[in-house]
Parts: sequence; structure tokens; C-alpha cells
Amino acid sequence: MLDEIFSPQFVQLSLPPILIGALAAIACALPGNFLVLRRQALIGDAISHVVLPGIVVAFLLTGRVSTWPMMIGATVAALVAAILIEAIRRVGRMEPGAAMGVVFTALFAFGVLLLEQSGSRNVHLDVEHALYGNLESLIWLDANGWGSLFDARALAGLPPELPRLAIVAALIATATALFWRPLAISTFDESYAQSIGLPTRLIAFALVAAAAVAAVAAFEAVGSIIVIAMFVCPPAAARLMTDRLGAQVAWSLLFAVISAVAGYVIAGYGPLWFGLPDAVSAAGMIATISGVILAAACLWGPRRLGAGSAA
Repeated sequence: MLDEIFSPQFVQLSLPPILIGALAAIACALPGNFLVLRRQALIGDAISHVVLPGIVVAFLLTGRVSTWPMMIGATVAALVAAILIEAIRRVGRMEPGAAMGVVFTALFAFGVLLLEQSGSRNVHLDVEHALYGNLESLIWLDANGWGSLFDARALAGLPPELPRLAIVAALIATATALFWRPLAISTFDESYAQSIGLPTRLIAFALVAAAAVAAVAAFEAVGSIIVIAMFVCPPAAARLMTDRLGAQVAWSLLFAVISAVAGYVIAGYGPLWFGLPDAVSAAGMIATISGVILAAACLWGPRRLGAGSAA
């Protein structure tokens, strides 16, 4: 394995997807911590479903796969979803969770239908990529060993998803650090947050917006499966490890990175170690590893009995 890691082929074929997967996991895990603590973890799941029709419509209107049109399309889709949820809740007098389930399922099905009926599979935007992403294809052909990390010409040939996700992850991390105190207070005691003048609704909206940005940035590269898993599994597992918010976020980032790295390595190299001819889906394996980590935390995590509250 060490020989493979230090080979030029590893830098070309495996390093960029591993970094992209890890950055996507970090970008999703950061807002995911607060969503889990607010008992809104399924919002991450919902966002990954809602953005699909918006992304597809943006592609159909522009004729190309581009970040900003897709971001706008995803935002519009989220607004449409919010309007539909409220309309169904009021007209049908349904419980909010049921209304959310109806809308998110319908929008995701609509997005899948658009993908199937459009000519998008010619540009690597189809149902398979929507679910599993195209992580394995994000290779670095200009690389020639680890020295390429210090070669400006080689760095210019990096997959564009890598710097894009690096920027998004850095922005979300910076925003989390800057607004840590209001985020923590409004998460654990909304009434107190309101009493001291914190704009709780704005904070909640900003949190969902950060989750949406992370989901859209990660969607093209890793698909909806990893996005769903990374919003929920690392933060939920971290919550079972500690009752301190700072430590929980640190644990979640560790679990997210482990899931991304181990999942990709096992998917790509595991079958070869056992003499099997084909690799397996990196997205599926990353999601599986994150689920295994959550299961282990449920069994052996020190806070699995739910004692205490974070601070």
C-alpha cells in the first residue's frame, strides 16, 4: 500500500478525489452539527433532494454545467419547496413533517424525470451522477508525482471541483468560527437568544443557506448519497462522543475525513487486495464507512445514553 501511495499514479488518480471527498465531507459536517443539535438533521437530506431539479433546470436553460447557474437554480428550487410546504400544510392541514416529506420526494422525482428525459447524460449529468457523483473521474493528468504539488503549471491542471470545494469549506469554516457564539446560543436556548436580541430566524436561515451552499458545491462531484451521509452521520456520531460543542465539531470533522479517505481507498483498492477485478462505487463506500462509524458510536460512544447537554 505504501508503494502505491508514493507512486505518481496515486497522485494522478487518487489524491484529487480523496481531497475532494474530504473537503465535501468537511463542508457538509460543519453545518450538519448544528442541524443535528436542532433536531433538523433531515434538512440536509431535504436539501440534497431539493437541489436536484434546480440544478437540472439551470443546466437546461444554460446548456452547460456551471457552478453559479446551478447555485441559483438550487436556491430557486429551495424557495419553491418552502412555498409548497407551507401551502400544503395550510390547505391540507397536514403536519409539517408530512408536508416536507411530500414536497421533497416529489421534487426529487421531478428532478430524476428531467434528467431521464433531457440530453444531459452527454455532459455527465444523469441519474447515476446525481446519486453517486463522478468522484472517480476527477483525476489530475498533469501531475507527475508528489513534486507536482509545488509545480504551478501542474497545479493549474487540478480538477476545478477541488479549489471550488476548498473555497466553500473555508468560507463555511470561517463563518462558523465568526458566528460561533450566536449559533451556539440560538441552537441550545432559542428563547434566551431572543431575549438578548439575537436574530434567531436570520441565524436559522443562514444555517440552512450554508447547508445549501455546501450541498450544491459538493453535489456535482460526489452526488446526493455522500451529501446526505455527511450532513447526518459524522455529526450524529460526534454527538455520541462528547457533550461539549467544540469537541463535537472536532470529532465530526475527524469522522468526516476518515469516512472520505477510508471510503475512497477501500472502494478503489480493496477489491484488488482481495483479487476482485472491479472497484466499487466510491460514493457508496464513503457513505457506508460513515454509517459504520455512526453505528460504532451508537454501540461504544461515551455519550450514547444522552447524558448531559453540550455547552
